[in-house]
Amino acid sequence: MHRMIMKFAAIIAVVAVIDANVALAGGQMMPGGQGRVTGAPPPVGQHEDELTTPSEEKPDVAAKKAFNAAMKALNKAKEFEAIAATAPNADKRANALGKMGDYYNKALDLFTEALSHKGDMIDAWDNVGYVHLRLDAYAEAVDDYNHVLARKPDLLEAIAHRAEANLALDRLADVKIAYMELFTHAPNLADQLMLAMHKWLGEHRDDTRGMRPADVAAFDKWLQERDTLAQQSASSMH
Repeated sequence: MHRMIMKFAAIIAVVAVIDANVALAGGQMMPGGQGRVTGAPPPVGQHEDELTTPSEEKPDVAAKKAFNAAMKALNKAKEFEAIAATAPNADKRANALGKMGDYYNKALDLFTEALSHKGDMIDAWDNVGYVHLRLDAYAEAVDDYNHVLARKPDLLEAIAHRAEANLALDRLADVKIAYMELFTHAPNLADQLMLAMHKWLGEHRDDTRGMRPADVAAFDKWLQERDTLAQQSASSMH
């Protein structure tokens, strides 16, 4: 009996050494340091794709997972933005704005992760632009929307948001071009941009903030002309 036990132990030891050598030579290391031989069948009842670790996920799957998580964070940020807008006092507003910023940054990280897996994910680029816009990263937002519109030039909301970012950067020529396109194809977005342009003008009338007074005056005149045309167009429609 003792000899049989010793012989069985020796066999187990040899098998263990062989398995270790095979795993080192051709196996893939799984989480926790467990090896699995390449090409070996999965355990009974378990499919190959169920054995995939996060690092081995297909790019499309990983990108979709990160994108979905990013959208959840983005929606939470918008919720806190709405709460801040109607907050009854300064403390609650500051608290809501802090949480809003946290969720916008979380969304930005997750959208960026999605793009690291799938760089041509236009919806992710579009949302990255929106998040940058809300975080006052205007130059980055313009770059993001340039990336989107190079591939989908008829995405009108992207045109409107890029115009908003350009307006914050005092790029008035680009804003005018965007307004004219929106006026033709998306009047509701044109109206929103018009409100933003009037707000910009009000902030620059008394303090030009580095702009040439003549440029501010010219933009004021152009806005008045566009207001008149917009009102005439609305009247003719009615």
